[in-house]
Amino acid sequence: MRPTESLRLAWRSIRGHKLRSTLTTLGIVIGIAAVIAFVTLGASLQAGIIGDISPDDQRNSYGWAADPDTEGGPLAGAQPVFSQDDLDALNDDGDIDAAYGYMPLSTQALVYEGEISPQSDALVAAGPPYIRENTLEEGRQFEQGEREAVVNPAVAGQFEEDLEVGDELTIALQGGQQTTVTVVGITESSEGLSPFEGFEPSPRVYVPTDPFYTEDAAGAIPGGGGEGGDGDEENNGDDTDEEGDADDGDTDDGGETGDADGSGDALFLAIVVEAESANEADIDRAKESALAYLESDESDASELLGDDLEITLQTSAELLQQLEDVLDLLQNFIVGIAAISLLVGSIGIANIMLVSVTERTREIGIMKAVGAQNREILGLFLAESVILGIVGAILGTLLGLVAGYLGAWYIELPLVYPYEYVALAIAVGVLVGIAAGLYPAWRAARTDPIDALRYE
Repeated sequence: MRPTESLRLAWRSIRGHKLRSTLTTLGIVIGIAAVIAFVTLGASLQAGIIGDISPDDQRNSYGWAADPDTEGGPLAGAQPVFSQDDLDALNDDGDIDAAYGYMPLSTQALVYEGEISPQSDALVAAGPPYIRENTLEEGRQFEQGEREAVVNPAVAGQFEEDLEVGDELTIALQGGQQTTVTVVGITESSEGLSPFEGFEPSPRVYVPTDPFYTEDAAGAIPGGGGEGGDGDEENNGDDTDEEGDADDGDTDDGGETGDADGSGDALFLAIVVEAESANEADIDRAKESALAYLESDESDASELLGDDLEITLQTSAELLQQLEDVLDLLQNFIVGIAAISLLVGSIGIANIMLVSVTERTREIGIMKAVGAQNREILGLFLAESVILGIVGAILGTLLGLVAGYLGAWYIELPLVYPYEYVALAIAVGVLVGIAAGLYPAWRAARTDPIDALRYE
């Protein structure tokens, strides 16, 4: 019997029992669809996150000090240990292009045109390079020493009248103080600008560390009283200790002062170190130089580390690797569930093929009586099980691709199809078909023709 004839007869048998064949392949369809859908979503998520890393951001290393046994993402268990003197020293290092502090600040509300929007964690103090040019929809970066801010669309659009570049925004700080900033830029997205913020959209107001954090931590609220530079001048004197004490609520977020009277340097919760380029060698040199200084006796950070804290410096790619590890773990979990589904599907195929052998016992006897060899009977039933496996793999692949597309579209991710898994799905379908149909086909080939012809 020719192979094409075996395939034709196998397909005719499958078409003759459409419902049974469909239910038989359902386990394979579900298993393969689950694998392909999740792998597609995982690849799309990684592409979406990695695609947000610009060449400028690739040269950044993000640092914080925490107990090395602390589990979690960036800033988990972080303690403020980095002083402005440390940052100045890093900026003087030839291997480092720039270094600046990062500090989330507590607020009560944002006020624009008399409209109040309660916000507790929208304010972020950082250096101007933190706002990369390619992340701006309009405007420019803020400048150190100026009362300026860059906002994201989530802040710009939350008032009755949208904030625009040039508008004045009032920030109500913890403790009741207020400061007014000029909006000089609006980012194109409300997603975090670094791993410190995460990747979920959230209202953010970005301001320079000087004066919005360094002066606060030293006991001077910028714009105290809600007005311009006069407020700063009035609050910079030594007679403002009582007001400085009121500001300790801000520094509880992580900032401390070098001296007990609040006149020392502010300590940053985290730092960002920029290499000269995105070249891996330049990034490694910048990280090594930064760590060497921060862990030396020359730095203020080393005095505060003690025995419990350790400085971590990681690039965006390294931080994203943690997310990829979680995705890989979840992917392996889904693959394990899918493997169980495939096992159930293979058992279903084996069961149906055994039923088919029993139903067609007399047909087998007739084929053997007219000269069919054992290998031809074996090939006929094996072809039928392989066809069931391939059909299940194709349907599962199509279902998985559609589910992956809908998932990526719903989450608004760039669609990335893992085509290697499509080929793997077909191969798995063939292997499952062979494994499940091997015994029933062997049993059919071993059927005695005399007993088969007598079978009713």
